[in-house]
Amino acid sequence: MADIFVVVEHRKGEVRDITFEMLFKASELCKESSHNLTAILLGGRDSAFLDDIAPWADRVITLEDERLENYNPDLYKEILHRLIQKHHPFLTFIGHTSFGMGFAPALSVKSGYPIATDCIDILIDNGRPMVTRQIYNGKVFSKDSFRESEGYIITLRQAVCTPEKTEERRGEVFKSELPPDLPEPRQEFMEFVEAGAGEVDISQADLLVSIGRGIGEEENVATVKELADLLGGVISCSRPVVDKNWLPSYHQVGTSGKSVKPKVYLALGISGAFQHVAGIAGAGTVIAVNKDKKAPIFRVSDYGIVDDLFKVVEALKVKLSG
Repeated sequence: MADIFVVVEHRKGEVRDITFEMLFKASELCKESSHNLTAILLGGRDSAFLDDIAPWADRVITLEDERLENYNPDLYKEILHRLIQKHHPFLTFIGHTSFGMGFAPALSVKSGYPIATDCIDILIDNGRPMVTRQIYNGKVFSKDSFRESEGYIITLRQAVCTPEKTEERRGEVFKSELPPDLPEPRQEFMEFVEAGAGEVDISQADLLVSIGRGIGEEENVATVKELADLLGGVISCSRPVVDKNWLPSYHQVGTSGKSVKPKVYLALGISGAFQHVAGIAGAGTVIAVNKDKKAPIFRVSDYGIVDDLFKVVEALKVKLSG
């Protein structure tokens, strides 16, 4: 019985959310196809991550070394290639992040396993994985199959699924040292620099109040920001708002911004272009307000209000303030 590998992503002492999203998706596939779920943890000595990871997997293979305390794509590629050669996994899940894409294509070349990147869904059909991806800048959903292969590599887009613990796994842990004959990495870790981190991280917010072209003028942004504050949420936006420099780019939701998974997503004056909708695939409850009853955003909304967004904003502010 072949394994499904999930490569654990961690940074600055924390397991990244994409890891649990991959473990959740892999767990679903394991139930359907009777594969075993194996988490691969490459980290520093006495890693504190094992207790977080073990309940999600049938086993955890961990390699501990001070050289792995921080991410190094050269070392990840070499170590994972050797693990693939030894265990012959059916699937290897890697996050579609700057971390994962730093080594996933090179691992595909070295192992000979075909790769599909930036996948938003995966299923197994007649013994082969079938993936769903977005093409033409998110306007078309494409279902792609693989050529025949012993194993496959898939990078999963962030925030396309919400991890939920459905069963407790025992996660037997296998610890080992780095192979002594690893080639010297060509890259060296220096420091983490958060590019464009900004004042807020919309990908971690439980409630987002998002504005689009329908906001009309820059001065109206402050009005919606007041509502977001009253709700205890964070303001976000679609691309036209960033293009007009009304909000910084780290507030943007969509394929050219951030994928988000809030519990509640309030879309105000957003038409619902494919690029934006792709960014809210992981949202819980979507509430849309738009004057146009035919706006595409209503197709993905749980609740819709066809009205002037400012009437709705003011009514909510009055209710919350009173």
